[in-house]
Amino acid sequence: MLSNPVVISIIVLLTLSLLRINVIIALVIAALTAGLCGGLDLTKTIKAFTGGLGGGAEVAMNYAMLGAFAIAISKSGITDLIAYKIITKINRTPTSNNLAWLKYLIFGMLALFSISSQNLLPVHIAFIPIVVPPLLSIFNRLNIDRRAVACVLTFGLTATYMLLPVGFGKIFIESILVKNINQAGANLGLQTDIAQVSLAMLLPVIGMILGLLTAVFITYRKPRTYNVLIEESTTKEIEAHIANIKPKQITASLIAIFATFVTQLVTKSTIIGGLVGLTVFALFGIFKLKESNDIFQQGLRLMAMIGFVMIAASGFANVINATTGVTDLVQSLSNGAIQSKGLAAFLMLIVGLLITMGIGSSFSTVPIITSIYVPLCLSFGFSPLATVSIVGVAAALGDAGSPASDSTLGPTSGLNTDGKHDHIWDSVVPTFIHYNIPLLVFGWIAAMYL
Repeated sequence: MLSNPVVISIIVLLTLSLLRINVIIALVIAALTAGLCGGLDLTKTIKAFTGGLGGGAEVAMNYAMLGAFAIAISKSGITDLIAYKIITKINRTPTSNNLAWLKYLIFGMLALFSISSQNLLPVHIAFIPIVVPPLLSIFNRLNIDRRAVACVLTFGLTATYMLLPVGFGKIFIESILVKNINQAGANLGLQTDIAQVSLAMLLPVIGMILGLLTAVFITYRKPRTYNVLIEESTTKEIEAHIANIKPKQITASLIAIFATFVTQLVTKSTIIGGLVGLTVFALFGIFKLKESNDIFQQGLRLMAMIGFVMIAASGFANVINATTGVTDLVQSLSNGAIQSKGLAAFLMLIVGLLITMGIGSSFSTVPIITSIYVPLCLSFGFSPLATVSIVGVAAALGDAGSPASDSTLGPTSGLNTDGKHDHIWDSVVPTFIHYNIPLLVFGWIAAMYL
């Protein structure tokens, strides 16, 4: 397994990332490593990498439009108004108990936003650059450790689609997981449904809940001070700014947000949804048409990093698929060398972790592993519920802790607006520890005892 090009490239990617090498550079080097170790020459590796870049172009365009929409919302003043309400609350009730309650109230609010973004209003990470940046000054005043915030946001972005068959959860559970498992198990007498998948994923998600509680109440509970070079506005300055916000601006924000969400749900296009929202802001006069260039450029700056990482990740995934590494890695589990049922479950989860961390998407992992995992699970005597749990957890593992996953890139895009939140050490490592490790443990328990 250690000689597999997928494993080698993932080790290279994680090592370079932990050494604070830029994620895009790390992805390019890891892609070259995967290609050369996978039997491709340099020319074919480069061709495969550049050929896969287009797969991330749509995602990058989505994020650019979301960035412009976030800038337009900030110009309307609604986020400043929310921040002002919280800041005045802090100033009026400075006792330690009240501040602690306010801190956990903010965590709860962000968790609800994150969960809703997957199911109730499936906009995925679109809410983060809108909601989080205005709250950074509040985080600083409360000395909140942003690693805890990253864990809260990532929990909602990942655990929700694993368990609830609505929105993105409907896509993952019904259109991907159930469909692929039933296809692979058609000739083996294994068929599953949405209710069974949700039940099978319940125990692993409980593990993630424990990880979330550990992050918030134990690991990152202590205050953390951030050295902010930009002087924050005083309460009087904020009051003067808030006084200039007109009811029309708040109305425009609410209509634009509603119109964007509805349009995205109907058209299934974030680009069109963002365009409709920007149009509403322009019609209400929040910004002039001649300022649209500035709005879009500021949006690009806000979301450029995440867009380019997703483009590079698409190229990396294409190189991985061009080699036989993934197939060899999955098929190595069915060569008959493994006799222990417990070891087989653990290795299947580990392989899923490696594949997902490389590709960066649990949605793309299911079709790769299902055709091998389903017959393999049944041959080891796993129950249908345990089989569903192994496949589901193996696919979801790594989504939270991958440097190239939008479940970690999204929180970083909001929390690093002032340059004080490191993507790898403050988003990837905390979420890997608090979610991937519990998923491995509780996924193994589910496999053995369901």
